[in-house]
Amino acid sequence: MQACVERAKQRDETAARELMQQLYPLVLKLVRGHLPRRTGEEDLCQMIFIKIFQNLEQYSGKVPVEHWVSRIAINTCLNQLQSEKVRPELRWADLSEEEATVLQNLSEKSDAPSIAEAIASREVVDKLLGELQPQDRLVINLMHIEGYSLQEISQITGWNTTLVKVRAFRARQRLKNVFNQLMAEGKL
Repeated sequence: MQACVERAKQRDETAARELMQQLYPLVLKLVRGHLPRRTGEEDLCQMIFIKIFQNLEQYSGKVPVEHWVSRIAINTCLNQLQSEKVRPELRWADLSEEEATVLQNLSEKSDAPSIAEAIASREVVDKLLGELQPQDRLVINLMHIEGYSLQEISQITGWNTTLVKVRAFRARQRLKNVFNQLMAEGKL
């Protein structure tokens, strides 16, 4: 394995392919153990191998290459998990069958929903609101669900009315984007 690494450092494509074939089972095993929810395992494996070959010159040979590759693989998975926490995303596949049906029906008809559809609609709204930051969720809830005025929200939260308006605007934009993403996914 060490000779293969040295040849790969010299830009030998055959050695790079051999190295990839030898390391792929290890990388795949690590990815499956630390797979982020929204990332495909093949995509993540590919990202890991890109990092391996980009940093191959940094490999000193003091530790087995498998240990070095494992470290890169796990760090890449953890970074991907962290980035998903920073920017949470709701996808069509995250919805139950009832919730997906409600969204589909809402886009197709304009008459009043049934009781079951109303309950599923509330669950969809809760999931969409779950995509917002807590402060934005609070503003949307107070303004659009509970019906408070800007001044009342300002008194409740201690924020000035301009901040409430800005938070409400940005939260509505985020909700619109998440909803549009869900609708686009559902129609594919």
